[in-house]
Amino acid sequence: MKTIAPVTSHMLVLLAILVITSTVQAQATRTWVSGVGDDVNPCSRTAPCKTFAGAITKTARGGEISVLDPGGFGAITITKSVTIDGTATMASILGSSVNAIVVNITDAADVAKTVRIRGLSINGASTGLQGVKVIAASKVVIENSVIDGFKDGVGVAAAGAAQVFIKSSVIRNNSGAGISVVAAGNQVAISDVAVVFNGVGLTTGAGGTIVSFRNNIIYGNKKDGEPTSFLAPR
Repeated sequence: MKTIAPVTSHMLVLLAILVITSTVQAQATRTWVSGVGDDVNPCSRTAPCKTFAGAITKTARGGEISVLDPGGFGAITITKSVTIDGTATMASILGSSVNAIVVNITDAADVAKTVRIRGLSINGASTGLQGVKVIAASKVVIENSVIDGFKDGVGVAAAGAAQVFIKSSVIRNNSGAGISVVAAGNQVAISDVAVVFNGVGLTTGAGGTIVSFRNNIIYGNKKDGEPTSFLAPR
């Protein structure tokens, strides 16, 4: 009579590794979203997802989420290195009563801990909390984007040192701060950025810093505030 060997702990570990490996392999380095997509799709160019939150679960660490056409793609919490690129597509996030983008990368295996946000209109509809909230990351880059209608436009309060670079963007109509940086080691650098019509333009605290490179406009805020330092571009 044949006997069947019992499932051992080693076999269970092997099975778990196979499942994890297949999941990682299933994630693409580039995924796509569309205003007429669906999050049940694989987020490929021919079968795009509907939201950034849906796409990031199918995007490999260090990969890119690209936008195919105009649409509102929903708030997102980013927990791994990724690029979100909405260049020239009228891509937007409506963050009414919530944080539109939260960056919170704590995975030790994610060495880069780097996020790039490019070409987005981020709208809080006057009730949003923060347009971009940085809790944990090494580097965050915001380019060619508009952040409008939140309590704070960009809020950086990472427990570890986070560097945020904002270029060619507009941060406006936020009831609190346009850019807020708190806690030692956290730094925001701005270049070709307009921070206008906010409660406070720039604010820092507890050792946080804001560095201005060139061509920045801090105007029309109830209190403009000032960068911590100025650096000439090399």
